[in-house]
Amino acid sequence: MTGQPHQMEPTPINASPVTGMQAMIFAAGLGTRFKPWTDQHPKALALVNGKSLLQKNIEYLQAQGIREVIVNVHHFADQIDQAIVENDGWGSNVLVSDERDLVLETGGGLLKAKELFEPGKRFISCNADFLTNLDIGKLLIFHMQQQALISFGVTNRVSSRNLLFNKDYRLTGWKNRSTGEEKISIPDEPVTHELAYSCVVVFEYEIFRLMEAAGFSGKFSLIDVYLKLAPDHLIMGYDHSGDKLVDVGKPEQVAVAEALFP
Repeated sequence: MTGQPHQMEPTPINASPVTGMQAMIFAAGLGTRFKPWTDQHPKALALVNGKSLLQKNIEYLQAQGIREVIVNVHHFADQIDQAIVENDGWGSNVLVSDERDLVLETGGGLLKAKELFEPGKRFISCNADFLTNLDIGKLLIFHMQQQALISFGVTNRVSSRNLLFNKDYRLTGWKNRSTGEEKISIPDEPVTHELAYSCVVVFEYEIFRLMEAAGFSGKFSLIDVYLKLAPDHLIMGYDHSGDKLVDVGKPEQVAVAEALFP
């Protein structure tokens, strides 16, 4: 394997590693599994205990020390724009990345938003339809200790699709448990852990150059980016099994979310 440690920017003494970071919330999806709500609204504005999923995620980031937020929009984009303005970003500085013309998935959405990020600074991403209490500070410390390009939360929950890791939690591949399909990035590395993606991710800013150099453009998934870059870069899974987490992908998951996140 040729993955090399990445140079980490220093964190001031006594400062949280989260201080001053930006985060992107992916909120552009069509939400086809969340019908009938998404026939008239974006999924990001679906309510959990009286607060939208978008608000819940912005408040989650605030609690972790992040108040600089980018939100991408496509499906019923005007409704998200209006909610951000009417609520003054729920106390955060919220920038919008406009994907009205074409929804770009997570990878394409991130690349399109490049100009909204502070050059050279690592950042966070998360998905509007995932709620968790993952400690971003601990994820960042793990990321810096590993000197990784990318680190993301994973858990041992049941999922139809799992990411594959070696004994050190370095990403080696992906598996669809329903179909048996596998995508192996590092064939000579034994798989020790099969874990589910939590959608909270730390990136080094270099990811933009690497995506472009690898030929990524238009509409593509971050999972494809991870698998493409894994042989040559350290992409790490941070196991936070035991934390609260719910994928609010279907209407029936709202009740689960409301029980976990009052």
